Amino acid sequence: MNKSRIKLHGFNNLTKSLSFNIYDICYTASDAQRDEYIAYIDEVYNAERLTKILTQVADIIGANILNIARQDYDPQGASVTMLIAEGPIDERFEDTQKASPGPLPETVLGHLDKSHITVHTYPESHPQGGISTFRADIDVSTCGIISPLKALNYLVHSFDSDIVTADYRVRGFTRDVNGRKHFIDHKIRSIQDFFARDTINRYQTIDVNVYQENMFHTKMLIKEFSLDNYLFGVQESDLTPRQRQRIIRRLKKEMQELFYGQNLTRPGGG
Repeated sequence: MNKSRIKLHGFNNLTKSLSFNIYDICYTASDAQRDEYIAYIDEVYNAERLTKILTQVADIIGANILNIARQDYDPQGASVTMLIAEGPIDERFEDTQKASPGPLPETVLGHLDKSHITVHTYPESHPQGGISTFRADIDVSTCGIISPLKALNYLVHSFDSDIVTADYRVRGFTRDVNGRKHFIDHKIRSIQDFFARDTINRYQTIDVNVYQENMFHTKMLIKEFSLDNYLFGVQESDLTPRQRQRIIRRLKKEMQELFYGQNLTRPGGG
């Protein structure tokens, strides 16, 4: 594809959809600590804060917000939906044909006239094993020249994720002045092209891409493991060596299962 911008006949009606899940993992030794963690994460990522995050996403990708719907749930979780419209694009992020990593950061739903941004949160725990997880599902769908990929770095850093599973798909076609159909209007080899280098260096990554269908899939698992980052209500120094080993084993098993999308042992296994 030429580096110069495609001269189109009419409106660019390609639909670019970015969907990804992010996970935060925590170990809580007691029911009280688990309840405190769930309450903490539910407060930190309530609908008001999620709205602020998605508002920043709309600004980053150059979209105007038309409508916002948001809801906090009982006992926990939140959703935000935002309807957006294509708006003036900041010169910093204007060229969609270059693999730009986008800015780093300094359930809400927003509505756009041709596009939308949504986020839903799922705090989760199990009475056995002490593991609690926080999952956020985020969808950014745009139509026209604005690209959801510009917001990748900001979103990943906003949630400080242990595991990220991202999908990007370009649908439909747009027609140039010569009548030729274009099924994508920018170059992309991998979703990783749109992450900043410091983000890539933090994660182990796996790609599954179907280039002929303009479908891209990337999974990311945090590399650095410090037990204190995964404890709530207790510190590593408070634990015996045996307790540390048992907790680390459970945490890493949980993270590997989420990363690979499958159980590594049968129910009831160690």
